[in-house]
Amino acid sequence: MKVRHTIVALWIGASVLPGCADGPGEITRDTQPFDGIGSDATVSLAGTEPFWNMTVEPSGQEYRATYSTPQDIDGSTFAVSRFAGNNGVGFSGELDGRTMQIAVSPGECSDGMTDRSYPYTATVVAGDETLYGCAHTSEEPFSGSEMP
Repeated sequence: MKVRHTIVALWIGASVLPGCADGPGEITRDTQPFDGIGSDATVSLAGTEPFWNMTVEPSGQEYRATYSTPQDIDGSTFAVSRFAGNNGVGFSGELDGRTMQIAVSPGECSDGMTDRSYPYTATVVAGDETLYGCAHTSEEPFSGSEMP
């Protein structure tokens, strides 16, 4: 559990830093949680090298994530908790004994393999492995071709 809290604390700290200054020498006290991704939105994440994808969906009062790789095409589903930080949303849960930390932040993102452009960047810490990718939501889709 200590690793989970450390990762969340690092992500929160990294999320807060860009919003600390309005200009040189100015400090803002904005403590409002990120509201760019609605709590009822489905979040789709994907990355390459290695290939992986994940979908996080609301399920009643909870959230469910499905993580898949080429070795597990059907994917594995697990419960996650949602957290809105200052510059994005995070989800955390456990899959097969591995802590799963998911961070989604606004920022134009390209998967490097298609002509798609995504509105969010994604970082997933799966146990001791860190995966990077792009994300979009049911409210904010990617742009580019549907079938690359």
